[in-house]
Amino acid sequence: MESQIIALSALILIIVFVAIILFKTAVVVPQRSEFVIERLGKYRKTLAAGFHILIPFFDKVAYRRVLKEEPIDIPAQTCITADNVTLEVDGILYLQVVDSKKSAYGIDNYHFAATQLAQTSLRSAIGKITLDNTFEARETLNGQVVDALDQAAANWGVKVLRYEIKDIQPPRTVLEAMEKQMKAEREKRAEIARSEGEKQAIINKAEGDRAEAIFLSEGEKAKMINEAEGRAQEILRVAEATAEGIRKVSEALSQPGGNEAANLEVAKLYVNQFGKLARENNTMIIPSNLSDVSGMVASAMKVIQEVKKPGSPEMPKSAS
Repeated sequence: MESQIIALSALILIIVFVAIILFKTAVVVPQRSEFVIERLGKYRKTLAAGFHILIPFFDKVAYRRVLKEEPIDIPAQTCITADNVTLEVDGILYLQVVDSKKSAYGIDNYHFAATQLAQTSLRSAIGKITLDNTFEARETLNGQVVDALDQAAANWGVKVLRYEIKDIQPPRTVLEAMEKQMKAEREKRAEIARSEGEKQAIINKAEGDRAEAIFLSEGEKAKMINEAEGRAQEILRVAEATAEGIRKVSEALSQPGGNEAANLEVAKLYVNQFGKLARENNTMIIPSNLSDVSGMVASAMKVIQEVKKPGSPEMPKSAS
């Protein structure tokens, strides 16, 4: 019985020993990770992802490194600009382990070192620019911090990917002054825009008045030309009609009995016109030979006969 208990105890001890040996020797490295192995306190090798067997009691996992991109929050710090304005600035840093051996033996704590270097680099970069340029130069500041960290982190086996400023907080007095300045700038731009609009309106009105005056003058010019052409046509038509009438009178006088008809017409016109003068005027001068109607008619006919003689100026003819 005692021998069985001893044998069982020995078996249990063997099992425990084997388990300890397996725990010490069998190592499983996760994906995107690396383990740094030391043998008797000295660097031995770096294990990649997968299953590995170590020598028990000689080899041990000294450092575990994750090869993924790591975000590190940079606490808010006080920075002073070139124009002596105090700012509260915080940010976030992204880095990645590219050499596990260097990250283990090149520096004691690369997270703490990267955080401190990011803060000092940012203070130095902000101290070279003014407050007004701080908000516009975020990309430049981020690039300067990344360059400074990348140079130092090369010996740490760490690659600095990027740095982003999360917030820039000026003092309250500076914020109030900036708000007043922005308000003044907005009012200035609004006044400029309003004056430009009024100026353009005046220009447009002047151009409209000018175009209207030109159109009116052109219309008046066309009207005057048309009226002049109309008067010229009227005069021409009256002259043509008068000439045609004279021509027809001349032809009528050349016909048999023309002289007698002319004598009668002249006498009739004389009497009619004299009677019209008597009706329209209260006072008139009576010719001394008023009763000599035949003499007046004879004088008129004599003029007509003279016109009809050969060699005398021709009677006007109508336009053909």
